[in-house]
Amino acid sequence: MSKLCDSLRQAMERAGLKDGMTLSFHHHLRNGDHVLNMVLEEAARMGVKDLTVQASSLFDVHAPLIGHIQRGVVTGIETDYMGGVLGKAVSQGLLDRPVVFRSHGGRPAAIESGRVHIDIAFIAAPTADCQGNLNGVYGPAACGSLGYAFSDARCAGKVVAVTDNLVPYPASPASIDETLVDYVVRVDCIGDPQGIVSGTTRITRDPVGLRIAQYAAQVIEHSGLLKDGFSFQTGAGGASLAVTQYLRPIMKQMGIKGGFGLGGITGYLVDMLEEGYFEQLLDVQCFDLRAVQSIRDNPRHQEISAMRYASPTAKSAAVDNLDVVILGATQIDDHFNVNVHTDSSGQIMGGAGGHSDTAAGAKLTMIVAPLFRARLPIVVDQVLAVSTPGDTVDVLVTQRGIAVNPAKPQLKAQLEQAGLPVYPIQELREMAQRLTGVPQPVPRGDRVVGLVEYRDGRIIDEIYQIP
Repeated sequence: MSKLCDSLRQAMERAGLKDGMTLSFHHHLRNGDHVLNMVLEEAARMGVKDLTVQASSLFDVHAPLIGHIQRGVVTGIETDYMGGVLGKAVSQGLLDRPVVFRSHGGRPAAIESGRVHIDIAFIAAPTADCQGNLNGVYGPAACGSLGYAFSDARCAGKVVAVTDNLVPYPASPASIDETLVDYVVRVDCIGDPQGIVSGTTRITRDPVGLRIAQYAAQVIEHSGLLKDGFSFQTGAGGASLAVTQYLRPIMKQMGIKGGFGLGGITGYLVDMLEEGYFEQLLDVQCFDLRAVQSIRDNPRHQEISAMRYASPTAKSAAVDNLDVVILGATQIDDHFNVNVHTDSSGQIMGGAGGHSDTAAGAKLTMIVAPLFRARLPIVVDQVLAVSTPGDTVDVLVTQRGIAVNPAKPQLKAQLEQAGLPVYPIQELREMAQRLTGVPQPVPRGDRVVGLVEYRDGRIIDEIYQIP
């Protein structure tokens, strides 16, 4: 029987869609994704109710989810990240059940262990053939790596490939091959590749962010880790990305050739690969179109699964071989616990992604953030949600100074010897409060709207409804 379906509805019917199922989606098209909205709209027309959305991440483009929740089509969400539009509605009590937040490593671990069951996986495929050989490197909506969809394809009860670029058999390369795919459906458009690039994937031009990035590069320089074979990951924030432009001349001056760059890959890391600063890139998600082109054309730029990237249950994972990771924060407390799930008012606007995974694996975990935002200190007595536990965080870098986790006295001594401005984290908090005043306690409701699941499956915090 042919795997090709005449319509999305036919694919959903053949996959056996019914009330109460869990449907999964990947987020490589980021804020340009159309597939999740198309599937849920068709499910609503079919009269299906009580669905759980199991998505690797949700963005503002997925705001139509709000209406589907209000109408009972969707009653549960499990995700690694949630954008601000949906996050605001969830924070105000939209869902009866708390959202379950996982990390990019915790999600595939939960799926492949059987702790999370997916009934139907819908895979947005920039290129597919009639039997379900899929890749993300060709087609009008090319997004590069499909790494977050690999576990879904391997473990879901049924797998539906949704494509706008149906090519003759066999499609090559095949990131996900035909042995894992049940049905293929062609639609007019799976998404806008321009939506892959968002404001968080560009280097900052703000002088404060650039000062932070400069300090961060100096921390790496004097950490003792910057040597041949050095491995590195940076987050998608503007200041995090800016670290690369300060690191390059340091590596050039020292004659350092790195081993690999990891994670969500940007054009900045592609430049470093092509200029000889790194031997390889390991890519679970392309953050911009430059990276999409590179993973298609450069054999030293490898696609990897989320399981290989960061799963704590894999026999080994790339994050465990990281020397340095640069990450952001909305809040960090005196014990170096980091919040990236909510803003300073407690409203959901993010998620762990690979934050807690890389922090656990890297030899040096560095948080880069301004001393205050919107006149609110970044360092607080207690974060509103623990996304990444403080015992996996080594350094906080701000524009006014650097704090080192007391568990790393040797690193502190090395940075002080290099002449960097090192302070106890409490002193950075007080420094900010002298400029901003002491923030008022944040009011919260009694109902839990989100559960923060650590990468090993433990619930490490709860997110409460905001007034």
